[in-house]
Amino acid sequence: MLQTLLLNVVDNPVNALLRGNFIGILAWAVGLGLAFRHASPSSKLMLADLSAGVTAIVKLVIRLAPLGIFGLVAATLAESGMAALLDYLHLLLVLVGCMLFVALVVNPAIVFFKLRRNPYPLVFTCLRESGLTAFFTRSSAANIPVNLQLCQRLGLHEETYSVSIPLGATINMAGAAITISVLTLAAVHTLGIAVDLPTALLLSLLASVSACGASGVAGGSLLLIPLACSLFGIPNDVAMQVVAVGFIIGIVQDSAETALNSSTDVLFTATACISEAQRQA
Repeated sequence: MLQTLLLNVVDNPVNALLRGNFIGILAWAVGLGLAFRHASPSSKLMLADLSAGVTAIVKLVIRLAPLGIFGLVAATLAESGMAALLDYLHLLLVLVGCMLFVALVVNPAIVFFKLRRNPYPLVFTCLRESGLTAFFTRSSAANIPVNLQLCQRLGLHEETYSVSIPLGATINMAGAAITISVLTLAAVHTLGIAVDLPTALLLSLLASVSACGASGVAGGSLLLIPLACSLFGIPNDVAMQVVAVGFIIGIVQDSAETALNSSTDVLFTATACISEAQRQA
């Protein structure tokens, strides 16, 4: 797996585009992004317009996706019957269960390690006042005003949360990392590919880094699944079937994912501010 990862990273960019080598495409994108920092303002404006155009096309594809998903579900139910819905429910329970574990176990453990006090009052406040709103809006960006108001009510430093909340809405994507990891491992398990613990940890690391660049539209994290599947040599047509499954369960999955992402923004901002206040006291 490590050899495949290394060879994909250094792949020829044209070949990466032709073969759908997402890791190679990502590596060249990062390199070009660093190089374009020194581009002229007109070139940067052109790239920004190109990015906006690609984003508009992605939004259109996602809006039309329910029609295609309806066809896939109808065909699956015709062939397999209602029993196929139980498999989708099983996968959805695993996804939501992982997100609840992070929200109620992992995040409180991080807060306790930093503050050395009971983290759950702060955790539940963030989940109730930020996560609940984000669950229904399904947009971290739309939840930024809610998070800013919550930070103000908590008495946090404005210099801190005015930066961390908008930035966290873009790159703090714990829920997206869970979605990418779980759906990829589900595909790997279905195909009978053996996965050891180091490989699973490497996948989780890749998913966490990739999630920072997830598109800010509903279901944006699902489009990164082919990138993770390529680590195991899974063809793109199979990976896109996994993406289709993700769209099927996307209403609940994406809502829970956004709730975790948005509430964690406030939680970690509050933890940093409170820790700094304790240190100064």
